[in-house]
Amino acid sequence: MATTPPTNDLRALAAAGVTIVLWASAFVVIRDAGEHISPGALALGRLVTGALALGAFLMLRRQGLPPKPAWPGILIAGVAWFGVYMVALNAGEQRIDAGTASLVINLAPILMAALGGWLLKEGFPPQLMVGLALGFAGAVLVGFASSDGGSASLLGVLLCGLAAAGSATGVVAQKPALRHATALQVTAYGNVVGAVLCLPFAGTLVREVSAAPASAVLEIVYLGLFPTALAFSTWAYALSRTTAGKLGATTYLVPVLVVLLSWVALDEIPAALSFVGGALCLVGVAVSRRRSRKTVEES
Repeated sequence: MATTPPTNDLRALAAAGVTIVLWASAFVVIRDAGEHISPGALALGRLVTGALALGAFLMLRRQGLPPKPAWPGILIAGVAWFGVYMVALNAGEQRIDAGTASLVINLAPILMAALGGWLLKEGFPPQLMVGLALGFAGAVLVGFASSDGGSASLLGVLLCGLAAAGSATGVVAQKPALRHATALQVTAYGNVVGAVLCLPFAGTLVREVSAAPASAVLEIVYLGLFPTALAFSTWAYALSRTTAGKLGATTYLVPVLVVLLSWVALDEIPAALSFVGGALCLVGVAVSRRRSRKTVEES
């Protein structure tokens, strides 16, 4: 009776780990870049940088256009995740406090599991549901602990809710696309779709970048190369090897890492409640990724 996770699962977990760390760093960088660059322009700059990097990799790997069956998923993910999510998140976090934003954004893993169980026929394993509940509770504690005490505007809450729905929709759309195309193709062309969607912000981006300090421009480049080009590619790789629900649960580690990175980079000392919430997030992710007894016995 085998109890060791399969190699594919370990590789998926490692790839997801790279994604989570880079996405967590993005929250810290966006917070700083947002002082000089508006939400739509920041999203466009990030996506254009990511598209250039991913395009170069496509040429190096000699991977052309994805097969026709992959395009519906790529188009939906490009619009919902690379486009709507990035603009809505940037705008939402400028209008509501960190605690409320964390609470609303962390509805995404629950939506991923629900949509994956329904549309992708992944089911609703009990351990995944328990893990999601624990992870969400931990994320709420981290959010409350990191709240700056500001008031939450209805528009800000709706924008963050739209961002959560966009990311969940994007993940569920990517899953079937990955049956026909590589992770690099799905990520690269989804990124291009998002960039095209954000083209109306091109004029604003040019004006704001010309007036912004060099540090803000470098932050846009960082966001495009690492949290976008690299992190979305490792995410797609992981998604092709596990379920949307399980992978979505790992994103509960993002607010924990954001708190730690803010502590190091921005000297924002975390409250004790953040550590309690962080521990609960870790437990939730561990529970959600447990293999059921039936699966283990069949291994």
